[in-house]
Amino acid sequence: MDIYYIIPEAHWWFQAFFLALVFVMAFLYAAVGHGGGSGYLAVLTLFGIPPVVMKPSSLILNIFVSFTSFAQFSRFGHFRWRLFLPLALASVPAAFWGAYIKLDASLYNKILAVCLLFSVFKLLGFLGKETEQNQAMPWLVGLLIGGIIGFLSGMLGIGGGILLSPILLLFGWANIKQTSAVSALFIFVNSISGLLGLLIKGATIPADIHYVLAVALVGGILGGYFGSTRFNFKVLRYLLAVVLLVAIYKLFVS
Repeated sequence: MDIYYIIPEAHWWFQAFFLALVFVMAFLYAAVGHGGGSGYLAVLTLFGIPPVVMKPSSLILNIFVSFTSFAQFSRFGHFRWRLFLPLALASVPAAFWGAYIKLDASLYNKILAVCLLFSVFKLLGFLGKETEQNQAMPWLVGLLIGGIIGFLSGMLGIGGGILLSPILLLFGWANIKQTSAVSALFIFVNSISGLLGLLIKGATIPADIHYVLAVALVGGILGGYFGSTRFNFKVLRYLLAVVLLVAIYKLFVS
């Protein structure tokens, strides 16, 4: 069996920069109730990590970071089971199924780039505004949305929160904190399902993933804590948006 590594083979300062970006991604994504899957994929793209490593690595980091974020938001009473259940019931099997879909590398890059654009718009505040009155989400609509996002999540190696959050806010089904709490657990269950699908399919976990996971966990715990207490990271979000835009450009031209 081939052995893969996620940390680039380079000078220590280059490796430190890679880990610093992972930390920032985990911190900022956890602050808005996300696991950071699209952000990790952006970093791995920038550093030229092989695609065979990208999806399982992203999902593993997603699992741990999203749960730490969920724990923080849930602790302050922002989670809503009624909103989460129909989404998860459809998304979990769909994510497992999506993990079995193998896309052409060029097509995969283009779809991932579009999803990263959602991340940029979300970070810059262009997608979804909080409303004063929240509406109840119809179960059938929740099942449909959950199934579609779950399938894309498993296929791309993301948790789907960056796609779910704008929808919840756009239709007024949750406020910002509730959206963050529901999205975090949504990402957690989808990432587990997608990872199981990849492992059954024969995916390999990088040998050094524990180092990257430790860095991401610290960032996720801190981000989830500060995010759940309404701390604002406007400048860092703009910097992160720039990093994502560079990754999007690289995906489109590759």
